[in-house]
Amino acid sequence: MSFKIGDHVLVLDEDISGTITQIKAQTITIETEDGFLLEFQSNELVKSQKEAALTGLFSKTTIHSVISEKEQPKRKHQAKKRAKDRYEPTMEVDLHIHQLIKSSRGMTNHDMLTLQLDTARHKLDFAISKRIQKIVFIHGVGEGVLKTELEYLFGRYNNVKFYDANYQKYGLGATEVYIYQNVSAD
Repeated sequence: MSFKIGDHVLVLDEDISGTITQIKAQTITIETEDGFLLEFQSNELVKSQKEAALTGLFSKTTIHSVISEKEQPKRKHQAKKRAKDRYEPTMEVDLHIHQLIKSSRGMTNHDMLTLQLDTARHKLDFAISKRIQKIVFIHGVGEGVLKTELEYLFGRYNNVKFYDANYQKYGLGATEVYIYQNVSAD
């Protein structure tokens, strides 16, 4: 088999291919796709059938440009949201004290409750300003003090309604707030 510089070849018994860059008698140097120069004997190489078959088909374009054009990445198909997922809350706020600060040592129950309520007020105001429609506040079950205080806080907003969040996902320890977006802020 006769080889010439520029031929694309495969190495027999090895998973290596490349383009011939130099021929000295029976020793042929190929450059791999990674840019390595390797020497082989001519009897260890075979012309790539894929390119050998295509060589005569194209006159104005190179084989590599045609192959790369055919190998263009496909447009990614955007996943459709299920109807159930569309109504899932877009924002969750965990009000457990260990999620808000590193250590509650030295804090009274009143201090912790104040921090949790301030966080809830701040996150609710943020959601309203960013036009986020649903937000879930995870407060835990406990004695119900935080939940009662949250309901009092939410009741002061005239553009929200609130109710127990999805029981399967959160159990009893979460409240979901729905924000009406078309109400103008006074």
